[in-house]
Order: sequence, then C-alpha cells, then structure tokens
Amino acid sequence: MCETMCLSELRPGERARVCALRTEGAMRRRLLDLGLLENTVVTCVGRSPCGDPAAYQICGAVIALRRADSRGVLVRPCKGGAAWD
Repeated sequence: MCETMCLSELRPGERARVCALRTEGAMRRRLLDLGLLENTVVTCVGRSPCGDPAAYQICGAVIALRRADSRGVLVRPCKGGAAWD
C-alpha cells in the first residue's frame, strides 16, 4: 500500500494525488468545490515567507490554503513526477 501524508507536508515542486478528505462541514464543501476530489493531482507551487499559507495548483488553478486546512487533505506522493503514479 502507498504511503499517505497530509497535503500540508508537500514541499514546493512536489506533486501528489488526493486520497481522502478528513474535514467536515463548510470546509469540506469548500475543498470539494476547489477540486480536491479523490485522485486529483495537486502540486505545491510555493509557500509564503512564514510558511503559511501555501499555494497549490489544482486542476489548472492556483489556490492558497492555510496549513490548518490543508492538514485535512490526505495525499499520496507521485513518484518521479508522473501524474498517474
């Protein structure tokens, strides 16, 4: 089985595939609306100087998420940069 981690653990330039959301209520709805669905590929494109929030590319759009919110997203790293790993 592949190792999972929180979206907040991705470093700039790393890619991962969404496995599950561990959030509820309005935040869960917001993340789903942003495109964080199961099997969606996400790339961390940068972090603010303090490290929070971080910018992620999702379905062609770049969004910023606070660390507290991105911890609720479980991802599986893409090996070798391939989208379907």
